[in-house]
Amino acid sequence: MDLDTLVIQLLAGLTRAGLLFIVSAGLSLVFGAMRVINLAHGSLYMLGAFVASTVVATIGGGWGLFPALVVSAAAAALVGSVIEVGILRRLYRREHLLQLLPTFAIVLIISDIVEIVWGTANLSVARPAVLSGSVPILGRPFPVYNLFIIAAALGTGAALTLLLRRTGLGRDIRAAIVDPEMLGGVGVDVPRLFTVVFVIGSALAGMAGAIAAGSGAVGLGMDVEILVQAFAVTIIGGLGSIPGALVGAGIIGVADAFGILFLPRLTLAIIFLAMAVVLAIRPSGLFGLPERT
Repeated sequence: MDLDTLVIQLLAGLTRAGLLFIVSAGLSLVFGAMRVINLAHGSLYMLGAFVASTVVATIGGGWGLFPALVVSAAAAALVGSVIEVGILRRLYRREHLLQLLPTFAIVLIISDIVEIVWGTANLSVARPAVLSGSVPILGRPFPVYNLFIIAAALGTGAALTLLLRRTGLGRDIRAAIVDPEMLGGVGVDVPRLFTVVFVIGSALAGMAGAIAAGSGAVGLGMDVEILVQAFAVTIIGGLGSIPGALVGAGIIGVADAFGILFLPRLTLAIIFLAMAVVLAIRPSGLFGLPERT
């Protein structure tokens, strides 16, 4: 196989990894800080994509994608705050099964709402002219929009790192990831912190949905596909770890790209094989902390 083909396929894998990272970073924060298994995370991603399609169609000209990123993130954050305050706050310290069932119900509810509002047909989203077309890489064309996705992921990672390392909120989130039991004892408003964390995670899911809307068809079912891979990324990287989410997304994204190229029928199996190998070597994930007992 030619070098240019391998490089293009690698960049395609990094594009998928970029989108997965933005989704998984929010899921990892919620997982790590709140110990909540949120099956509705993929639904917020899908909601963000459909909201983006409406914003772009309303503004027209393709330039609506940029404000759609903000609107989709805000819409997902609003829905996320309602979910956390109205439902999940009552389930902390409960068994994981009691957390799974309500979030699964939310998945069904959001799917029905999306179907009622937008219908069942796939939608498309126009890209801004500046993000259309392709650039030559080793003589092969590569979409400009894919480079935008990679850049958006790197920018998101830098912003989250600054938040966690340079702010008081980030200090509290890191403390919740390491030892959530101690927070209330040192005067932290734990319910408020959990709401903020869930809203941040939801906003990231909505923004990722808007980005995904510009790269392919928007339709029902996209929530399940992204959720499976996002959970794999989170488990590989380690709960609550942004670097772990970045590395995990890279592993899954590249494995997915080359799996499609060489073993298309086994792509999903390759993803779970990678997860199994990492867990066999390090059960807490590559960058995760061992679970406290």
